[in-house]
Amino acid sequence: MVIRIVENATAAPAGKLADAELHFTDGPLQGLKLIGFSIWERRTGGGLNVTFPARSYAVNGERRSFALLRPTDDSIGQARVRDLILEAYAAHVDAANNAEAAALHASTLQAGGGR
Repeated sequence: MVIRIVENATAAPAGKLADAELHFTDGPLQGLKLIGFSIWERRTGGGLNVTFPARSYAVNGERRSFALLRPTDDSIGQARVRDLILEAYAAHVDAANNAEAAALHASTLQAGGGR
């Protein structure tokens, strides 16, 4: 399985940093992807949160959501997926920061005549 991070290009909704997709590379789900994961800044600060795919619906005007990915026995599997998504996001941010630093360094060298 490969986790693909798609950065939130807009500022809306507030606090949403990125979406995540699970791409299955082997087994019976090979060639499929599961979408609907999002990475958010916590409102209270101090960390990130991952939301899982869900379907919204209304009952008597009250909005509810139905989780599409659920644990079979306990929530260990969900916690593992959440941790993997957060690790992939951290790697994505590091790679983006490194690319930005390299581009800045290259432009500085060009502006300085390659010295």
